[in-house]
Amino acid sequence: MATFCNEKQTSVQQELVCFISSFLKESEEEAQIIIQHWIRTLHIRLGWIQDFDILVGNYVMFFIRVSFNIFKYFLLLLFFIQATTSFMLESFCSKSKLIKTFIGHIRFVNSIDCSTFDNCQCICSGSYDKTVRVWNIETNEQIQLFNGHSSYVYCVKFSSYHYHNNRRNVICSSSADKTIRFWDIKDNQQFQIFNGHTNGVNGIEFSPFNNGRYLCSGSDDKTICLWDVETSESLHVFNGHENNVCCVAISPLQSNNRNNNDNKSNRHEHWISVVKYGSNELGINGGANTILSGSNDSSVRLWDIRSGQQIQVFNGHKYSVYVVEYSPFVVNNIEIGGNSNVICSGSYDNTIRFWDIRSNKKQLYVIKGDYKDDGILCLKFFQLKKNRKGNNDCGINLCYGSNNGPIRIWG
Repeated sequence: MATFCNEKQTSVQQELVCFISSFLKESEEEAQIIIQHWIRTLHIRLGWIQDFDILVGNYVMFFIRVSFNIFKYFLLLLFFIQATTSFMLESFCSKSKLIKTFIGHIRFVNSIDCSTFDNCQCICSGSYDKTVRVWNIETNEQIQLFNGHSSYVYCVKFSSYHYHNNRRNVICSSSADKTIRFWDIKDNQQFQIFNGHTNGVNGIEFSPFNNGRYLCSGSDDKTICLWDVETSESLHVFNGHENNVCCVAISPLQSNNRNNNDNKSNRHEHWISVVKYGSNELGINGGANTILSGSNDSSVRLWDIRSGQQIQVFNGHKYSVYVVEYSPFVVNNIEIGGNSNVICSGSYDNTIRFWDIRSNKKQLYVIKGDYKDDGILCLKFFQLKKNRKGNNDCGINLCYGSNNGPIRIWG
């Protein structure tokens, strides 16, 4: 019996030695010393119990195995989450092509948005022709037209608030006529209007929290307004800009960390036409706590929110950059030994360019717009329901609005 116990004790100790040697990267001799120290320590503190060190060894090995399995499944879960939300750019570049075109607008398409309702995938668009239009993606048909604005339409968004709370399919639009208007798609009418800005209203954005109850707007009157969509009240007016506010973004709710640093970044050489906020969801591949901007100086720049410093500058466009986006794509970055987020930009030079967020080298891929487009003013990534007419394996499609009116989908 004593011989069996000794052999079992030796076996357990050998397993522990192997684990410590491989996992903690200690030499076998050092691992053996660690094991013996544990056993001596237990003898001194707890007194001698027959085979106690064997029981402890078995317990420790059980704990190690369970912990290792939990850690392994946790890594697999992280990989699965990332794999379902990120797509390799190579797949899109190698197989995507122009698959749909929507004709109707006769001037600049300044803004587009995508949504699904009544089992129908739709695009809404706003244009310099003063109209807001709704399109059925599958049939290529225009299914609604709103012409209540008296001047250019700068931005359109599907209202997440009205859908989540009332199951109403509503579009919100901002215009040079100084108003923000809400349109019911089913009833084909305007039912809500915000009057408060004293000049044209450019960018609008629904809050990513509270089911989109709050709306932020930037205006040519140099102010930013925060609105309560439910009550139609203006909650706060932010003053401080010295010129037109072209676009706005709202970050997700985060910790109430009061940071009194007045971070100002002044590196663009011309006026800034667009900015995008990089949420914490992009943190794995380098996009968290960042702001992406495009300018009339033809550059795209990435900024660190915490320090206010410029991280990267991307040069390649020949004319003004009107739209920037954090894409759902990733690319293998050899320099860092892993994946990087891919950002995207559209320009008056009639191209859409893709960039590695962690490298300011030449663009990864370029989509050239149709010669009739005469410039890319807005874009949006989305997934078709069945992707029947798309050729790329990842299922991601890119929709963009052009200077001359056509709206096109690549996929």
